[in-house]
Amino acid sequence: MLYYIGESGEICEIKSLKEWDIRKNHILQNMLLVMGSLPNRSHLPPLDMQVETTEDMGSYWRKKISFNAENNDRLPAYLLMPKNISGKRPAIVCLHQTIDIGKASPVGIGDAKNRHLAKELAERGYIVIAPDYPGFGDYKIDVYSMGYASATAKGIGNHRRCIDLLQTLEEVDKDKIAAVGHSLGGHNALFLGAFDERIKVMVTSCGFTRMKKYYGGDLTGWSHKGYMPRIKEKYQCNPDLLPFDFTEILGTLAPRPVFINAPLHDDNFEVSGVDDCVESAKKIYALYNVEEHLKVIHPDCGHDFPPEIREEAYRFLDKYLGWNTK
Repeated sequence: MLYYIGESGEICEIKSLKEWDIRKNHILQNMLLVMGSLPNRSHLPPLDMQVETTEDMGSYWRKKISFNAENNDRLPAYLLMPKNISGKRPAIVCLHQTIDIGKASPVGIGDAKNRHLAKELAERGYIVIAPDYPGFGDYKIDVYSMGYASATAKGIGNHRRCIDLLQTLEEVDKDKIAAVGHSLGGHNALFLGAFDERIKVMVTSCGFTRMKKYYGGDLTGWSHKGYMPRIKEKYQCNPDLLPFDFTEILGTLAPRPVFINAPLHDDNFEVSGVDDCVESAKKIYALYNVEEHLKVIHPDCGHDFPPEIREEAYRFLDKYLGWNTK
């Protein structure tokens, strides 16, 4: 991690944050080689948030909303608003796992109780937005007919619009926004953080491993239309050909705090590959003298986010967002 390619193609050792910024920009550009271009933010339409339904959930309101992600594209989401808000408070972009009902799962609908992250965060007093990822819930769009090279790129653009929306709310502290997700949502939280530094803290559960340790280095699972087809089309599902890895993505997040839930028996994201990524990224966090901002937990379970680990993740958010749940 501690090197970058100079203007003449030479390998240069990174000794300063200025030199790391060069490498960081190279990493982000390499990600875009695979993901394709992100949505253009230079001509965005007004958000025009519309509330379709409002439900009383006891300590908070659950609002089903939609808003303009871009021209001719409305993004469905849930917005969870605690009651009796005084002053400003932190907010969360909560991203769902692979599940047909999409955004409905994290807000507490369905039987996957260990995935009801948005519900639990709202009960903790956070303002939470939970959008649909392309192809899930109420958002059955074809990103490829819209000109995108990947659903991942469109997802990042949409999730950035969620930040835009949160920052329009007078109740939100605009400098205290986090991203949280499990599985699909786990890596989408990291992708969002990599491309938008308005995300100040991240919680990723069962979201990644080193590419060489993902199913023995077979990246087919990353190459379908729900992710990045170029992984197959241009890089033959071969991690040795892929121009980025999660070792590098984690590094781009420094010095911001990141909580990682990486179960010992996750059959999707092999645990030693997670540790490889963490050890690599720690070198970058060390440049900032904040190695403690990168925290990984290894519960003795499979592809899950157990209650006690969620509680630890929520305390991590409370600490770094400066939120007192009273």
